[in-house]
Amino acid sequence: MVRLPLSAAEIERGERLGALLRRARAERTMLEVALDAGVSPETLRKIESGRVATPAFPTIAAIAEVLGLSLDAVWAEITLTETLELRRWGQLRPL
Repeated sequence: MVRLPLSAAEIERGERLGALLRRARAERTMLEVALDAGVSPETLRKIESGRVATPAFPTIAAIAEVLGLSLDAVWAEITLTETLELRRWGQLRPL
């Protein structure tokens, strides 16, 4: 299966996701969070570093649960810049 290259927006979204998870993890070790979420530490490391820009939904759901993050909060954080850009260019109506 050939995987299409990621767009700049997808890469940026992955970087924002990684930053959010690092902040939420705070002082907890990567190993502790990964094991509690049922994912490998390598997977968590790749997500946090932005190397996996489009991780599987169940993986993010498990990590978010361990970190006490709602999926709504995760989505709002990682799409904030895109939403602001769309509003700025008149492609999205204000709330």
